[in-house]
Amino acid sequence: MKLHEPMPELNGATGWLNGEVTRSDLVGEKPALIHFWSASCDVCKETMPDVNALRDKHREDLNVLAVHMPLMPDDKKEEKVRETAENAGITQPVFIDGELKLTDTFENEYAPAYYLFDKEGKLRHYQAGRTGLSMVEDRVEHVLGE
Repeated sequence: MKLHEPMPELNGATGWLNGEVTRSDLVGEKPALIHFWSASCDVCKETMPDVNALRDKHREDLNVLAVHMPLMPDDKKEEKVRETAENAGITQPVFIDGELKLTDTFENEYAPAYYLFDKEGKLRHYQAGRTGLSMVEDRVEHVLGE
C-alpha cells in the first residue's frame, strides 16, 4: 500500500477472535491501527506488550485491529492462533488471514507490520520490524492531534 491510499475492505478472513469488524467500523470517528503478526513470529511476541500498551493508552481515540498472517504451516491452525493471542494479551479483534488474502491486499510482506490510517481511512504511516512500533507511537500521537 502507498501513503494516502484508502483502507481496503476487510475481506477474506478464515476466522475471527474477539469480535468481527468491518472497514466501516474502523473509518469515520477515529484513526485506526492495523497490525500484522504471526503466532510463530518471536519478534511479534516480544513487541505485543507494547502494542497492547498503545491500544490501552488510546482506547477511547484509536481503533486497533490485529491481523494474523501465517508464516508457518502450523500458524494456520485456529487453536494455535487463539492460544497465542490469549497468551499475548490480545483483546482487540483479530482477523485470521489463513489464506493471506488481506495480507496480499495490503501488499504486506512482514510481521510485525503496522499500518496507521487517519479517521477518513487514508494510510498515513507504515512501519515494520522490531523497532517499528516506536515510530508508530509518534505517528499515532500526530494523527490524534489533527
